[in-house]
Amino acid sequence: MATLRKRNGKWQVQVRRHGFPVQSKSFVSKADATEWARTIERLHDRQELGPDRKTLKAITLSDLVTRYRDEVVPRKKGSAIETILLNRFLRYTICQKTLYELSTADFAAFRDQRLKEPKLRSDKPITPKSLKRELSPLSHMFRHALVEWEIPLRNPLEGLKLKVTDNKRERRLRSGELERLLEATKNGKNRLVAPIILFALETAMRRGEILSIQFRHVDFERRSLVIPESKSGYSRVIPLTARAVAMLAAFRTEDVPEAAFRPSQSQP
Repeated sequence: MATLRKRNGKWQVQVRRHGFPVQSKSFVSKADATEWARTIERLHDRQELGPDRKTLKAITLSDLVTRYRDEVVPRKKGSAIETILLNRFLRYTICQKTLYELSTADFAAFRDQRLKEPKLRSDKPITPKSLKRELSPLSHMFRHALVEWEIPLRNPLEGLKLKVTDNKRERRLRSGELERLLEATKNGKNRLVAPIILFALETAMRRGEILSIQFRHVDFERRSLVIPESKSGYSRVIPLTARAVAMLAAFRTEDVPEAAFRPSQSQP
């Protein structure tokens, strides 16, 4: 915000922006002072002026991650997983750095260290693709801090290189695997695990989509199911087979007869 005042025959102007040092200058004419103030404000808007060192030196990466975890993450769909990831990240020494000291090189060192460690909740080494997913909340955190909290920083993850290999695969159950899978569910306490597995095979729906099904989104006559918000963020309509409709009808009445969920002859 610019402030103008006339003093000793000259126009003095100050431009203040949270997180940036105060810019001030004196002019003979008010028009020149106003134009200079507008120029400085445009430079601020384009982030072409350096941030206030004092502001960034007062905030550590740990402070930023903790605030993001406590204020923003609880409102997100994947809050439970993101909280676990952020809590783990807070244990690394990089979080002791101030935002003024933090650079892409620091995250490159963290990347190299993390790639030597196992996945979360696994003994297998983490892959670049998995690490990219772990860093995604942090990248969003930096953007949020700049826009919503007006902390004048740049995202140090933007220049970080991660060689990600597309290792997606198409896998179908082999002969006998479905029977062994269903047999294993008998050792569990939840009797719905087996029906959900068969429903997933019948519809190719994701686990989260199946668990969030609401019967008001099911059209039994037209044999279709609406997913209001899929993984991509958009809604989609899933056509249902007669067998899938029968399964949903059984769930709807809270009566899950064994016969309704036996593997069909068409299943591998």
